[in-house]
Amino acid sequence: MFRYAILLVLAISSASYVAAQSLYMPRDITKAFKNDTRSLDGRPGKNYWQNHGRYDITVTALPPDRTIRGKEDITYINNSPDTLEHLVIKLFLNIHKPGALRLSNVSEDYLTDGMHIDGFSVNGQPQRWRNSSRYMTWQPVTLSVPLMPHDSIRLSFIWHYEISLQSNREGMIDSTTYYLAYFYPRVAVYDDYNGWDRMDFNDGLEFYSDFNDYTVTVNVPKNFIVAGTGTLQQPEKLLQPEIAKRLQASQTSDEVHHIASFDEMKAKKITAQNELNSWQFKATNIPDMAFGLSDHFVWDASSVIVDDATKRRAGVQAMYNDTAQDFHHMISFARHSLDWLSHKWPGVPYPYEKMSVFQGYADMEYPMMANDGSTPDTNFTRFVAEHEIAHTYMPFYMGINETRYGFMDEGWATTFELLIGREDQGVERAEDLYKEFRIDYWIHDATQAEDLPIITPGDAMTGPGLGNNEYGKASIGYLAMKDLLGDDLFKKCLHAYMDRWHGKHPLPWDFFHTFNNVSGKDLNWFWTNWFFTNYYIDLAVKRMATTAQGYTLTVDNNGGMATPFDVKITYTDGSSESLHQTPLIWQANQKQAQVHIATKKKIQSLVLDGGIFMDATTDDNKWTAGS
Repeated sequence: MFRYAILLVLAISSASYVAAQSLYMPRDITKAFKNDTRSLDGRPGKNYWQNHGRYDITVTALPPDRTIRGKEDITYINNSPDTLEHLVIKLFLNIHKPGALRLSNVSEDYLTDGMHIDGFSVNGQPQRWRNSSRYMTWQPVTLSVPLMPHDSIRLSFIWHYEISLQSNREGMIDSTTYYLAYFYPRVAVYDDYNGWDRMDFNDGLEFYSDFNDYTVTVNVPKNFIVAGTGTLQQPEKLLQPEIAKRLQASQTSDEVHHIASFDEMKAKKITAQNELNSWQFKATNIPDMAFGLSDHFVWDASSVIVDDATKRRAGVQAMYNDTAQDFHHMISFARHSLDWLSHKWPGVPYPYEKMSVFQGYADMEYPMMANDGSTPDTNFTRFVAEHEIAHTYMPFYMGINETRYGFMDEGWATTFELLIGREDQGVERAEDLYKEFRIDYWIHDATQAEDLPIITPGDAMTGPGLGNNEYGKASIGYLAMKDLLGDDLFKKCLHAYMDRWHGKHPLPWDFFHTFNNVSGKDLNWFWTNWFFTNYYIDLAVKRMATTAQGYTLTVDNNGGMATPFDVKITYTDGSSESLHQTPLIWQANQKQAQVHIATKKKIQSLVLDGGIFMDATTDDNKWTAGS
């Protein structure tokens, strides 16, 4: 990682850039463009492909028994031009095994003996499953007959695992409330630039998954309710008639429907009274499935119009402990999020049939699901929910490789979090929270790790440098481009990127090239400046000079980032004005720029103010006449 960063900076650092500068591109990515799977205009190339799976999964959970049992059939389709002599199978829950690679220490309650494969077959033929101590969260599987291009293979697994006592992204929330995520064996991504994804799941970085079709049946005892990704099949066979009626009514209503109250759950009046109820969910072209189940959580539901043209509604559901006062507002938070995200930013109709928020401890997103904690601060609960729901677009709709390029999803969720927050809380309060929570630590930490380029792969980093690169730095980089292009052109570029790449696997270069292509501008100087250098934000007043037209202000860019800023001027007559400078001011020379102030008044003082673009050293941002 250290050598990578140094070589990168040496390759691209200079006092100024020319507009025709090309973007740094690693060799594996260059190969994809040479193979025409990706195009320099930002579109998928003529030879683009991606593999696909059809998963039929049955999983059984019988709380308080901690053993989860499952079986599945996978039809895996090789759309690549390559003959695959082996597969890679991901077993994420082996992260709980002692000795697994993790980013931080864990308690004894987190540890289990991982996932046990009890049966495995290929095309109906039983195979011996060979666990390798060399690998934990993924296993290679050699095929006796190679999988040819454009052919398919059928895999079958039977497995079990012990759910962890400590709930993190998944696990026991309480003795009869479980969150099931990453609970099934899956085929790793095989893509056009990296081949097989052999990245270890280290419980800190996030995920990279193919777009698959799923049918998942969750078997639970009677009186348990289940929230999950996808569309619940035949709810009338699972729920008591009145409960099923409420759920159906919620799907066409703006009102909050209390599907199952605390008293009704306690009285066991919600589900069909079979010994086991089979809750089946279906979803197509989606990267994952996750589920929450409980015998005492309450259940609220509603819906909201997300597409004005078609009047399509998306459902909103929440399951939570009745004592969680903040979650009694969760339906209104989630409805508002879907409405705002669909109509404002990104301004793309919510692409799925519903969104469920399940009370847990993770503050973590999944397709159509969020596992969110309860807090005494209802505003903060809303803030977290909006962030996790925003992830619907990136990484799930867009298929981003979060493990390698987490800034492509966390940076966007953080950006949407600020933009919706300005409406919810007012501009000042939202921006104060953004600065405190997303920018302050980075900009005031002068360590080398904080200044590694945003493009640095996530698996090559740890600690605060990784977090700030993926959240605050990336987000404020996107906002700087929004400032440069203006809202209308920025949204046009963003929509083009999402239209071209949803349901696919975009890389950062696909994003950069799309913005160049759609804007009609060569923005490589900006992308290089923000995403490929070790720059930071630090402006300084160099000098003030009087001219025939007024004044010329010279500003040094000590940190190097092409940041927007306001010149806030106070005149000797007591009046004031603010002159906004977009990042375009740095295109010709990214180390120094001049601001021409046309005025007949005398300036008493001025200050450079970046707002959310916080300056590392503010003492040199001021000028006063006579100083």
